[in-house]
Amino acid sequence: MRSQVQRAAIALVQVFGLAVWFSVSAVVPTLREEWGISSAAAVWLTGSVQLGFVTGAITSAALNLADRIRPHLLLAASAALAAGWTLLLAGFVDGMAAAIPLRFLTGVCLAGVYPVGMKLMASWSESRGRGLAMGVLIAALTLGSTLPHLIGGLGSLPWREVLVTAACIGLLGALVALSLVRPGPHLAAGAPARNARYALTMFAERGPRLANLGYFGHMWELYALWTWIPTFLLATPAGERLPASTGIVVFTTIGIAGAIGCLLGGWGADRYGRSPAAVTALVISGACCALSPLAFDAGPALLIAFCVIWGASVIADSGVFSTALSEVADSRYIGTALTAQTAIGFGLTVLSIQLVPVVAAGVGWQFAFLLLAPGPFIGAVAMRTLGAGRG
Repeated sequence: MRSQVQRAAIALVQVFGLAVWFSVSAVVPTLREEWGISSAAAVWLTGSVQLGFVTGAITSAALNLADRIRPHLLLAASAALAAGWTLLLAGFVDGMAAAIPLRFLTGVCLAGVYPVGMKLMASWSESRGRGLAMGVLIAALTLGSTLPHLIGGLGSLPWREVLVTAACIGLLGALVALSLVRPGPHLAAGAPARNARYALTMFAERGPRLANLGYFGHMWELYALWTWIPTFLLATPAGERLPASTGIVVFTTIGIAGAIGCLLGGWGADRYGRSPAAVTALVISGACCALSPLAFDAGPALLIAFCVIWGASVIADSGVFSTALSEVADSRYIGTALTAQTAIGFGLTVLSIQLVPVVAAGVGWQFAFLLLAPGPFIGAVAMRTLGAGRG
């Protein structure tokens, strides 16, 4: 019973704490008009968060913070600071010059929320049920990341109020982490000394190398899709005939469908194995990338159904990679391994997020997501190879 309560509390912290991640991205159309910025400049409102996350994750991995500091305290402090930077932006910022540094700092702090949450979830999960536990965690991340779209889509709130609401939710997450979350019995003892090299030396080991390659292919697609799916939907012929606001459609197809996909992916990883679950999700999401030009011209009902499938499959395997790496990496440095994995993966997202609108400017939004297709297909090959080797 205690393990179930702890897993629920850790997931709740992810939902609340990560509400600030896409808080500014959800109000970009308003900011472009109010601040007079171009679409190219607006990309950095998301890109700076990703770069901040990478910086925070690399620093954390280099110092073994996730293995050397009591993880629930690191989780609470990181969620509170991320919310604090968002409150500062909402209250005092009127342009990109101040917004970019604050978004960068928000990303730095989020590196203490997501990877640390993964370690804590693993600490309360035995190996046979860890896939579903990680699926629950990633489902929480998905819902939390898309909450700003729901907040903005329910009414015509000013952009500052959307950010304040997201930040207050983030502070609530910090309170939950501080008061309820504790490390579990499956947490390995902290690293006896700094071993920053493990963030690199793990790639010399076959298991971690393939698990990471699968994750990197997954990340090439994931955050670029999450960032640009609202623009894609608005650009479609059916965009003006959707049954609800774009924010509600995004929250439904990416947030709710994505959370369900995470649970199915975690269950599949425990029932059928890590590799088959990941390969299935990667192949489906890669096929959605390839078929996105056809979906672009579809009617509202078919377009939403397509996005539901894509939204579920694109994130369904995320927890599987974390689970696989936690099982093949050195148990003394699981926190460092997971943090390094996410650092490199999120570094790739900066590039793919930047490239999608460049492709769209050249060939149109109908074909922009074709750029993402190689990622999931490369990841599928890596995970298939990992599964074959372990079988």
